[in-house]
Amino acid sequence: MGTSVQVTPLSGAHSEAPLCYLLQVDGFRFLLDCGWTDSFDLSLLEPLKSVAPTIDAVLLSYPDTIHLGAFTYAFAKLGLQATMYCTLPVHHMGQMYMYDHVLSRKAVSNFDLFTLDDVDTSFANSVQLKYQQHYQLQGKGEGMTITPYAAGHLLGGTIWKITKDTEEIIYAVDFNHRKERHLNKTVLENFVRPAVLITDAYNALNNQPPRKQRDQEFIDMILKVLRAEGNVLLPVETAGRVLELILHLESNWAHQRLSYPVALLTNVSYSTVEFAKSLLEWMSDSIARSFGSSRENSFLLKYLKLCHDRKEFDELPSGPKVVFASMASLEGGFARDLFVEWATDSRNLVLFTERGQMGTLAKKLQAEPPPKIVKVTMSQKIPLTGEELQAYELEQRLKMATETEVDLVEEVGPNSPEAKAVTGPLPLTVAEPGGGVPLGVEGSLATNEIPSQRQILIDGFTASDKTAGPMFPLYENPSDWDEYGEVINPEDYRVEDTEMMDYQSSQQVYVKCALYYMDFEGRSDGRSIKNILAHVAPIKLVLVHGSAEATEHLRQHCVKNVCRDVYAPRIGETQDVTSDLCAYKVRLTERLMSSVLFRKLGDYEVAWIDGEIGSQESEGMLPLLPSETPPPHKSVFVGDLRLADFKQLLATKGIQAEFAGGVLRCGDAFAVRRSGGSQQLVIEGPLSEEYYKLRDLLYSQFYML
Repeated sequence: MGTSVQVTPLSGAHSEAPLCYLLQVDGFRFLLDCGWTDSFDLSLLEPLKSVAPTIDAVLLSYPDTIHLGAFTYAFAKLGLQATMYCTLPVHHMGQMYMYDHVLSRKAVSNFDLFTLDDVDTSFANSVQLKYQQHYQLQGKGEGMTITPYAAGHLLGGTIWKITKDTEEIIYAVDFNHRKERHLNKTVLENFVRPAVLITDAYNALNNQPPRKQRDQEFIDMILKVLRAEGNVLLPVETAGRVLELILHLESNWAHQRLSYPVALLTNVSYSTVEFAKSLLEWMSDSIARSFGSSRENSFLLKYLKLCHDRKEFDELPSGPKVVFASMASLEGGFARDLFVEWATDSRNLVLFTERGQMGTLAKKLQAEPPPKIVKVTMSQKIPLTGEELQAYELEQRLKMATETEVDLVEEVGPNSPEAKAVTGPLPLTVAEPGGGVPLGVEGSLATNEIPSQRQILIDGFTASDKTAGPMFPLYENPSDWDEYGEVINPEDYRVEDTEMMDYQSSQQVYVKCALYYMDFEGRSDGRSIKNILAHVAPIKLVLVHGSAEATEHLRQHCVKNVCRDVYAPRIGETQDVTSDLCAYKVRLTERLMSSVLFRKLGDYEVAWIDGEIGSQESEGMLPLLPSETPPPHKSVFVGDLRLADFKQLLATKGIQAEFAGGVLRCGDAFAVRRSGGSQQLVIEGPLSEEYYKLRDLLYSQFYML
């Protein structure tokens, strides 16, 4: 029986919502990405809520919010306990994304969906893998191997290959076939005929201009605004495509010797760039070569100013400037604040480099035609004072006392004397605003009086006639020590936070600044996606993440040009993509192996086997027995030969050969080329002594079975 494979979209199907998919392989449950939006809409996680506790492994492909934004919340609140697998850059940069989210929202509200500690705890439960590292799962997943491959798009971006027996399942979304300044292109084209390919239709309807043209327009637009005394705001993701944009501006600022300030304004700007400096081996070949030859680190930035708060940003020189600020959606962070401040000045420019998430302020501003007025809700925290502060403190005291009572009852039992002693009215005291005697919760006078100093010194103490007088008692206060010194209680040194309340105000923003979108997303466009899918030629294809129109367009194209079985399941719909082939395990018997002739091929030995499958199963395997009458078979050539290597071989034999249009021409009458999709080498030319000489030389480089 073949490997059982089912795919269920939990988010991001027939829409541009965040990516999250359930993949079941022989009962083992993978969660492919775990995305969320910058608005943290809890309704989007309803499909995930029911399956989170049952997940066995999480595979993350990119570090941005739409691919991993819900992972921390699911781990902290939804019962997700599975190990997360990702590359090292996805792990580090993913943490930067989540830190920035928490810090941005904590600065203006009492954000409580998850904390910085939740981020650390969830990411600690992870395994970081290198590209092309084969990782064998254990336990329930025994027999399965997961392997990450380069996807492009974002630093550490991953195409996942899941292998079980003879089945290969490829999960490849948001890949980029173009080589960029800081990233190599995807390796998806290296895969051929996987059993299942899961990919997206996000860019199926989009075509991109030439990169050189786009890059020049980008710089020209920015300089035009700066020279007109305007500011340029680029809303960006925390640690994603901003790395490509930074290198682009650094190069042009150096080439043109520009002095306009360029700033990166996020809560984690320092850490983001430091991680980039240490992850050069994950970047493009050109960056790696530069560092290897001259020890030059491309992210030792000369023109970019790193700012992690508004105070540092406000200290920049006045005048026109370029600012990269998070978040790209304008749903929070410094980018939202700067937009409100700069939108009313017609000299300024807000330059979007990626499409806005659905329902966000960035999406509204990218509409055609752009709006002239937008309603923006600004949040801030203000200190509690007066009656509001007293009410909050009373609420917290009641809550603390209730929790203490519940803990005691659970510890000693509800019928114990200790538990009965704490039941009834709570002995809390709250000082009246005007001072005076503390009142209990029920309004009665407090009865617990503090004894005076004289009572403490004299009560129960009888002085001897020979003593000069009573002395203060001496109490030893021994301290605990460890290898670092005296053990302290951190709570003794904690500075109490001023109690704050959320305050929101809505305001109409008149959009007088210029708004422009330029595609720097780093994804393959529609034409490239279709060419790549035709080359990979999967047996079964599953389409996810893309508008309904884009998904249907790509589905129809693939049915005609890629493969027959193309599926586009909807949210909550389970699509069975089990292979039609059956795989069995066989055991090579001693009788069979004694008659096999092996031949050396590099580090391996190969042989041709003719056998018959026995009927008696042993340990889950069928025996493979020698065939009584083995049928004749055509010769099989094992090995691979590059045309360049064959050219060198011909030169040693005195045969002149030159390349012309991808074909190796030998003399005037013969040509050696690869034959179509089979990639076999064939010789073209008249039958003659020279032909057979070429053929023998070619065959000598292979092993015939």
